[in-house]
Amino acid sequence: MAGKSVPKPTMLSVYLYYPNIIGGISTACLLVILSQVYRPGLVFLSLLALDISSHWLQMFSTFLSGKVSHKDVKDSTSWLFKLYYGNRMFMAYCCVACEVLYILLFLLAKSQTENLTSVLVGSAKQNMLLSILLGLSLFGWAVKQAVNVIQLKTAADACVLYDVEKQQKR
Repeated sequence: MAGKSVPKPTMLSVYLYYPNIIGGISTACLLVILSQVYRPGLVFLSLLALDISSHWLQMFSTFLSGKVSHKDVKDSTSWLFKLYYGNRMFMAYCCVACEVLYILLFLLAKSQTENLTSVLVGSAKQNMLLSILLGLSLFGWAVKQAVNVIQLKTAADACVLYDVEKQQKR
């Protein structure tokens, strides 16, 4: 890493990142709880694994490429990835929609062996406002999961490219 100047984190950047850590931990806890309430519970644990692994790989590939921010996706070929990270309002909508969906699922559960599809369909049929809220939340949630998959793939590709280039320089 000779010749590259890596910016040192400031106390301000640490304090600004702190809410992200708390939010991530609370989402992880909520997903674990939902995995115990709904069947199949593996769906929620898989979402947690996707979220953690895609963000970790994105951060690591950012470090390897020397970029300042993991949200720098100018060189991405995915229009959805560029839209998500390029438009903060859209990203905020998707993140909030995801959290709202998880909270709604928690509140709608009546027993510990709920079928996820049955609860969603049954709740949507009962109340028009809830139906609209579920629809808006599901759309934002789906976009966020698609972005996580794209992020996982592009970050893994960047790590592989880094290794290949490093091997060729030897």
